[in-house]
Amino acid sequence: MTKTIRAADAVARRLFAAGCRMAFGMPGGEVLTMVDALEAAGIRFILCKHENAAAFMAEGAWHRTGAPAVLVATVGPGVLNGVNAVANALQDRVPLIVLAGAVDANEAQTYTHQVLDQRAVFAPITKATFLLDAGAAHIIPDKAVGIATEGQPGPVFIDIPIRVADAQVPATTPTPRAVAANVVPDTATLEQVAAWLSQAARPVILAGVDALNDGADVAGLAQRFVVPVITTYKAKGMLPEDDPLSLGGAGLSPLADKTLLPFVQSADLVLCLGYDPIEMRTGWRDVWDSTSQRVVEVTAVPNHHYMHQSTVNIVGSVRATVAALMQAATPRNTWTGGEVATAKAALAASFPADEDWGPAAIVATCRSALPRDTLATADSGAHRILLSQMWQCYAPRALMQSSALCTMGCAVPLAMGAALASPERTVVSFSGDAGFLMVAGELATAKELNLRCIFVVFVDASLALIELKQRQRQLGNHGVDFGTHDFAAIGRAFGGAGIDVRSRAGLQAALSAAQKADTFTVIAAHIEKGAYDGKI
Repeated sequence: MTKTIRAADAVARRLFAAGCRMAFGMPGGEVLTMVDALEAAGIRFILCKHENAAAFMAEGAWHRTGAPAVLVATVGPGVLNGVNAVANALQDRVPLIVLAGAVDANEAQTYTHQVLDQRAVFAPITKATFLLDAGAAHIIPDKAVGIATEGQPGPVFIDIPIRVADAQVPATTPTPRAVAANVVPDTATLEQVAAWLSQAARPVILAGVDALNDGADVAGLAQRFVVPVITTYKAKGMLPEDDPLSLGGAGLSPLADKTLLPFVQSADLVLCLGYDPIEMRTGWRDVWDSTSQRVVEVTAVPNHHYMHQSTVNIVGSVRATVAALMQAATPRNTWTGGEVATAKAALAASFPADEDWGPAAIVATCRSALPRDTLATADSGAHRILLSQMWQCYAPRALMQSSALCTMGCAVPLAMGAALASPERTVVSFSGDAGFLMVAGELATAKELNLRCIFVVFVDASLALIELKQRQRQLGNHGVDFGTHDFAAIGRAFGGAGIDVRSRAGLQAALSAAQKADTFTVIAAHIEKGAYDGKI
């Protein structure tokens, strides 16, 4: 057995041990050793066309595998191209490991080309940054994996100087760190919360990303104790949304909030299970008075956001706390006046699916035409708000999106990463035309990887959400409209299929063809300007 390995091999082997089987990026001379080490360790390097898209592909794969996402980028402009996606990983709680090429320290003293303080750039948008050192080549990636995945997941940045990557280090790894035990509330607190749940006649669950990432049995708790569930957009599907207790997602829709906020305010117990308000609009700030309404919060980290307060604040494992609560509390009849069914009907009426043509018709047609276990992704824009309210999810992570940073240009690469990790599933992405144009070059990657994703583009030649806000403020139309482009032709130009649709029947036919195609399909769904008015 080899007694020494390269420092880059130590990094790669630790990532492999964490479950990583894919890394995404764009190589440069400074990361060639790292790419070679990843491949040698059994981690496939996926060549992308832009580092920002590469990070979102890595995130898409993480949603399917649970292994940390890996971005590889070269020095200077390469890694800086990934800043947006790294910031997204911090806000959207994604365990992203960034492996960045760096010039050797001695070289940087007299050589300035592409040299800058990369760790200083990434420090505010990561959980931690490291400079790889040969003497700590095993320790640093181990720390990076732990920091990225524990508590609230997030990105960790590792600068890897050229000579350090090639340096020989012992092959034997240090003694591993013990896995941290799950933390549950103390007996008195658990008994108090269990008593409140046992007594509650109108309890409601708000489930968020911490519950999702911790694998909490929200559905089991809801169904055992007959508690309706509202999720953030990211946590959609933790209770199947065709369940009578599901009130769907909440986050950015004033229209949905007309039903959801009064419902929450009428509850006599609010269980915030991993509920992170970073996904929510300002209308969800201080929507209850925790001095007069019982509110229990269970989160991975302390409440430093102050967007709401709680009566009982538990910092620990959402999964373990939910499991303990299910054993400690006693079920009773709840919401006996039919309030849950009334709220569910009101939400359905707020987002009707029966229009002849328009964005709601597109969402409804795609949901009915595609398999129940379809994986969907959504870009930011007016269509995402509508989609997040209308698109039913029947399992966790069935709809992936940037719902904290809310960046554009994420849906296409998220779908590609998910498709790579789950090739047996139908994968569809929903983008506005502007967001699609930001990442259209990655269609080349989709072709090279033989992906069969369906890319639905809402074509209205406008930044629809911003144009709507412009009109609401009675401002002139400036900087929000652009040309109508041939998106179907763009799909065909990159080797995929491309179809224009302007009706439900046309969309239905396009979706049928896309599911049979041996390549990706771009479906350009043309709608009128202003089509979202009154719908979100």
